[in-house]
Order: sequence, then structure tokens, then C-alpha cells
Amino acid sequence: MIPSITEGITRAKIFVYGVVQGVGFRPFVDRFAQENHLTGWVLNSSSGVEIEVEGEKSDLELFIKGFAQAAPPLSLITHMEVSYLPPIGHTSFIIKKSIIKKNNFTLISPDVAVCRECLEELYDPHNRRYHYPFINCTNCGPRYTIIKDIPYDRQNTTMEKFTMCSACAKEYSDTNNRRFHAQPIACWDCGPKIWLEDLEKKIKVTDPIKRVNELLAQGKIIAIKGLGGFHLVCDGQNEKAVQNLREKKIREEKPFALMVKNLQDIQTFCFVSKEEEASLSSPKSPIVLLKKKNPSLIAPSVAPKSRHFGVMLPYTPLHSLIMEGHFALVMTSGNISHEPIVISNKEAGQKLKGIADFFLFHNRKIYTRSDDSVVFVNQGKESLLRRSRGYCPLPIHLSFPCSEILACGAELKNTICLSREKNAFVSQYIGDLENLETFRFFEHTVKKMKRVLKVNPQIIAYDMHPDYFSTKFAKEAPGFTRRIPVQHHHAHIAGCMAENNLSGKVIGISWDGTGYGPDDCVWGGEFLIADYSSFERIAHFCYLPLPGGHMAIKEPYRMALVYLMEAFGDKVLKQKIAFFHQIDKKTIWAIQETITKRINSPLTSSAGRLFESVAAIVGLRNKNSYEGQSAIELEYLASLGQEQKKEVLYPYLIRVINKKSEQREFEQSFTYEIDVIPMIRQIVMDVQNGLPSPIMAYRFHYTMAMICLDICMKIRKSRKINTVALSGGVFQNRLLTSLLLEKFNHEHFNCFIHQRVPANDGGISLGQLVIANAKTGNTL
Repeated sequence: MIPSITEGITRAKIFVYGVVQGVGFRPFVDRFAQENHLTGWVLNSSSGVEIEVEGEKSDLELFIKGFAQAAPPLSLITHMEVSYLPPIGHTSFIIKKSIIKKNNFTLISPDVAVCRECLEELYDPHNRRYHYPFINCTNCGPRYTIIKDIPYDRQNTTMEKFTMCSACAKEYSDTNNRRFHAQPIACWDCGPKIWLEDLEKKIKVTDPIKRVNELLAQGKIIAIKGLGGFHLVCDGQNEKAVQNLREKKIREEKPFALMVKNLQDIQTFCFVSKEEEASLSSPKSPIVLLKKKNPSLIAPSVAPKSRHFGVMLPYTPLHSLIMEGHFALVMTSGNISHEPIVISNKEAGQKLKGIADFFLFHNRKIYTRSDDSVVFVNQGKESLLRRSRGYCPLPIHLSFPCSEILACGAELKNTICLSREKNAFVSQYIGDLENLETFRFFEHTVKKMKRVLKVNPQIIAYDMHPDYFSTKFAKEAPGFTRRIPVQHHHAHIAGCMAENNLSGKVIGISWDGTGYGPDDCVWGGEFLIADYSSFERIAHFCYLPLPGGHMAIKEPYRMALVYLMEAFGDKVLKQKIAFFHQIDKKTIWAIQETITKRINSPLTSSAGRLFESVAAIVGLRNKNSYEGQSAIELEYLASLGQEQKKEVLYPYLIRVINKKSEQREFEQSFTYEIDVIPMIRQIVMDVQNGLPSPIMAYRFHYTMAMICLDICMKIRKSRKINTVALSGGVFQNRLLTSLLLEKFNHEHFNCFIHQRVPANDGGISLGQLVIANAKTGNTL
């Protein structure tokens, strides 16, 4: 609430919080104050922007009322504090030097796609930055990836070593210039440079970008240093080049992302809705999953057996210059399989030399790596698959105060989360914590975020799985007074609740591939009654063995064999199932023995494994070359079957069983168990009767949606809970989620899904944090 203003000359002290540094906020304040005939000053501090203005009451009122509406487009004001003081006779308005206040912090802007004004200058032959690949201003350019500390001043970024020339310094100091206090400001004379190298030495060319375009046209693979790391790049229309990249990167079938020059070119090979266009063109500039058009000029190997292309527009001036010579380029993360994206020139030369033919380097250091974010639009709203560049480090605003907590995330698609006051800061995508390099990135992210957020958490939260790298880190890291384990699926639901500002108990449906259960089983098909502090497991799919553990994830036919053995017993191998003839019989027999004798076959209730099993049974895929591949392809198949408009329900059973609670986490007198073996028998009958696989795939999706509705109707009747939260990797399935939203809406449930953090394990850290906060009982 803004206090009333006294008559006559008045002085106001204003503190502005939010994303107000690195977005042209101080020059805006300077101009806006002078437009309103006010004197005083503005400065950056560790907590945000501080302003002191003095003038007539009417002018001051106009300034304060119009302040938020007129602020720069990239700014995000979370709140303001205004107080009034006696006038002291300011004679002009000035911008003061930044000040550092101990333990204060301000929100940091994410990296921002190149703006329209900079692009116009980039292609203006009369502009001194003509074709300069690092052109930027206060409205665009690098932010989070170059920041080492706050406040956001040049000496706290990796631009520190580049001394401004007189022309840049003049722009930097001119309050009426678009580059006033633009920290990464640079030009040909004083800024970062690019150069081209082959596998042996630097290539002497006057125009490296022109040469790169020639090499790409010849089918070469180029490692290009970008904003948050290196990309491996080749011509997206050259099938031979794309296949060569797949072979060298050992990436058999997982789709590659494409960069395309403009929206009009994208529309020639993809369907683009208004909402998808908005995502593509936003300052965040993520990769957007778009439905393919057929036929297409894109090489078939870019996204084989996928309904979608992942497409982005050029988001740096360097990309824009490179795209001038091409229709579509493959832009995939520059890394060795399972390792983080490469960010240094030296590391790129060492690790990517077996993949890239040439390297386009520059000498602006990347302090923090950041992959391209990936989104899709469902039901007209953007949802995240990978939250990174363009989105981080903006916080998720909570509806309650939070202790300072570090949440360590999961093993796969790891992110961390730190809290301060009512803000939860989910990190950029870190990756799968399966090797030392990724773990080092994890540690770097923890240290940087603690430093820039000015927090020193005493509480650490982690996944219950004892063997996760993140769990081991949490148990061993010094300086924490409390260590809180959090169940994986509870964290999924709590994360969905937090981003939707839900309170009280919800019905949480958490479906994914793997999550450690308190009963030492592999959970993954869970219905929970949950709030932030506790959960009750009210329903789940029947436990079945997971033969070979992690091998069953890579080879879905293994779990399919389990379902078939349950359905047909000794007659299982007499069923006409394709993979019985595609997999060596001795292998099948060996797996049967491990199932029967429970050798390396933990029990699982995973919904993710069920989707993959059905994919194997209908003859779609026996093995995955990347995580979730068969389930993704089953969704595509089902989308074809959806066009038949036949909503036939497969049979299933719901049993009520009494069960004593052995976990302190939850208490229940009974649990619903979902038995899908009748469905498996019917699917096998459909296979043997020659029913088209798209129809079977759609019926399966429809049945899974109806199982959710059936269970939730039972819970609502008995427990009077009408709010549903969906979380877990399975709900990245757009068809399933759309069916569920439709069914829940028809039955008047309030159903919530993820939009600001991923439904997959990338959102786990947020859930861990809010659960740990609830368990401590601490408030600010």
C-alpha cells in the first residue's frame, strides 16, 4: 500500500524488487523522472533498485502511479516499498554507482533472445556493429550465463576482461541510449571475437561465418559456441550429414532440434498455432515441439518415428548470421552422451573432436552452462519439458513463506531448488547424475545459486533413494543442521501444488517410470491423498516383477513378458506376439527364469513401464534407444487411432485390500489395487484378430484415463476431496492429459497440471523444497 502524499514539494524513497537489473531499469527511471519534472537519484543495490525522487505532489503522484505500467518490457516488479520524507533540495536527477548490501539479493534476468532493434542494426551496412555477432542492448543478450555475482555490473560478469572502447563507453554512459548500462555492450573494436578452427589448427579466414556456411552446405559438422554452451550443427536437409552426426554422437533415434530462419519457413513443414507462435517468438526463444506436415523438406533422420519436430528461431546475433545461408540447421547439444553441454573452448576441442569437423569459437567466457529450454503447447497453454535458458533463474512465487532450504532433486533430469522468503528458485536443467562431469555441474550450480541468492540454507532435502548421487551429496554435505528425505511421488505432487498455489489436501496422481517407495519397491503408478507435509497412498497398480531392473527400461519387452506371463501363465509362449519371434528364445527363457525366481527383479507399480509394455505387445518397439521412446511412439500411434472416434474401454479390475501401514509417511486402512491383466488379455486378442495398432493404442490411452477417473470418483465419494493434481513423466503425454482434463472437467473436478516446471523429474526439486519446509514447521 502506497502512503498518501502531503501537499507541496515532497521527497519519496522507493525500493523496487524483482527482475530490475540488466533490463534497462535505471535509464528508464532516469527518463521517467525527468519527464515528470522530478529530481533525485537511482541506483542498483544487492536487493534491487533504490530510487529517491523529489518534486511537486502532482508530479510525484503521476510518477508513482505510472511507474509499473511504463517499466521496461523485460522487467518484472514483484513489489515496491514507498516512504515519504521532507525535501532536501535535489537539483537534478542522476544515476549513482551500485552499492552492495550484505545478505541482500535481487532477482536476476534470464538470458534474452536478440531484440528487433539489434537485428536491424546487425544488418545495416552503415551501422558500426554491422554483422557483429555479439551485438546486444539493455533489452536483449546474455545475462544469467555470464553473471558471477550480484549486483549485475560488468565487473561481476565474464565481460569484465573486455575494456570498452570510447564509442561503447559513450553509449554506456548516455541515459538516452538503448545501451545505457548494458553490461555486455561490445563492438568490433573492443568486444569478443570469433574464429574458426579445424581439428589441427586455426583457419585463417577473413569471414569465419561465411566459411562456416560453406562448410555446412558441404555436409560438415560444426561445433558452434553459443550462449549457454556449444551446439553440434549440420544441415537439417542433408540426410547424409544428419546420419553422420547420429553415428558420431552415438544417438541412434532420439530427435534432433532444428533452428530455422523465420516463422514463415517453419510453417512450410510444421503446423503452428497462435500459442506456439507466441512461444517461438518470445524473448525466451525455447525449442517448441510442433506437429509435422507431410511431405517435408527436412531430412528423415532428424526426427524419425516422431509426430513432432523440435524447432527454435535464432536467439543470438551469431545464430541469425549463420541462418542467413540456410533453411534449417540441426542444433543439438554439444556434449558426449550423458555428459553436460560443453562450455569452454578447450573442453570442446578435447571432447567434441571425434564428432565435429570444425569449431567456431569465441572468447566470451560462459560462466554457467544452460541448455535450450523445450516446451509444448497443450490445451492452448505452454508446458515445459526442459526448463533452462530463457526461464532460469526466475523464481516460482509461493503462496507461503519458506525457510532457506536446498533441495537436491532426483537422479534423472536433475535440477536443484533453493528458497528465499516466498520464492523458490529452480535451477536450470542439470541432467542425469550418472557421471562425474554432471555431478561437478550440480555442485557448481549449488555454489553459484547460493552466492547470487545470498542464502546459506541449514536444511537440505533429498530423494529417499539411497543410491542417488544427489542423496549421497545431501547426506554428506557439511553445514546442514537438518537433512530431510522426501518420497519421490510425494515430491511430484507437491511440486504441482506449489506452482498452482494449492493448499489443503489433493488427490495426487503421480505416474512415471521409477521412484523409490518406502516399502523398498519401485513405485510409479500412484494415487495419493497429499498435502505439503504428508501423503497417504490410496491406490496403485498391482505389483509385478521388473526383470533386470534398469535393463527393463532399455528393453521394454522384458516387462511386457511379465504382463503376458501373468495373463496367460504356462501358455504365454503360444500367444502370437511379434517379439517372441524377434528376440532369441534362449533370452526369453532366461528372462522367464529371472521372473519366476525373482532374480534381480524388484517389484514395481510403474505406469511408465505399462505404457512401454503395451508398445511391445502391439508390435511397436521392443527396445528403447532413449528414455521413454516406446511410450512416445505409442502416443503418436494412439493419436492416429483417435481419429477413428471409437472410445472403447478395455477391461480392468479395482480391488480393495486391507493393509497395515509400515511407513511413518502415511496411514491407511485400505488401498485400491488396479489390476490391468484383463486389459492385457484383450489387447493380445485384438493383436491376434488383426485390429489396427492405432486403434489398440488409442483404446489403451482411453482406458488409462478412465482408470484415473474411476479411482478419483471413489476417493471423492469417500474422502470429499475434489481437487486433482497430475504429475510425473507420463503426463508429458499430451493425448492422455487432454483426455483426463476433459473427463475431470465433465465430472466437475478441479484438475491441475504443470506449466512452469516440468511434469518429469525436472520438477522434483520444487516438491522436495516445499515438503521440507512444511516438515520443519518454520515460517518467516
